[in-house]
Amino acid sequence: MSASAHATDPLQATRQWVETVVLGLELCPFAQREVDAGRVRYVHSRAADADALLADLQAELQRLREEPQIETTLLVHPGLLRSFPAYNDFLDVADALLEALDMVGEFQIASFHPAYQFAGTQPEDAENYSNRSPYPMLHILREASLEAAIAAYPDVDAVPERNIERLRALGTSALREMLAASTADDATLGTPAKPR
Repeated sequence: MSASAHATDPLQATRQWVETVVLGLELCPFAQREVDAGRVRYVHSRAADADALLADLQAELQRLREEPQIETTLLVHPGLLRSFPAYNDFLDVADALLEALDMVGEFQIASFHPAYQFAGTQPEDAENYSNRSPYPMLHILREASLEAAIAAYPDVDAVPERNIERLRALGTSALREMLAASTADDATLGTPAKPR
């Protein structure tokens, strides 16, 4: 499928990114099992403002609570929070929602964005690509499942450093091309700022 086809299909772009980057580069040692089992839910939020996105997030949290057969949800919101600073600020609002719903300890929200930048890095450092996705996205994880997977995985503390080494070996140019292969309009998504 061409990159231009993804411009109107953010879920297809996200699935391709999961396959080629997350699984292809083995960035998450727990993802393959859930993808193979069909337990990953992909949702396209068409929210036009933060309140609507918060409502979509709440609906997905409730769905996960009610439907244990779904392991995790990728809530993709291509039309909102396209700048990284705005997205980064929204993460505090998302965490506050978990508290308001009394879901802290049950779920956590992992963050992915096309311009993601970790604190202490430069915008084009390769390690930022571990959290760069085709579109802004909120990844809802089950705490209990995550804890069990971590407990069963040997030397889980080495995963971040291994990922950094792998991404640096590939280089920023190759990583940028991999991300761009998933979407046609990543160049319009802003530049990193205010690292998380």
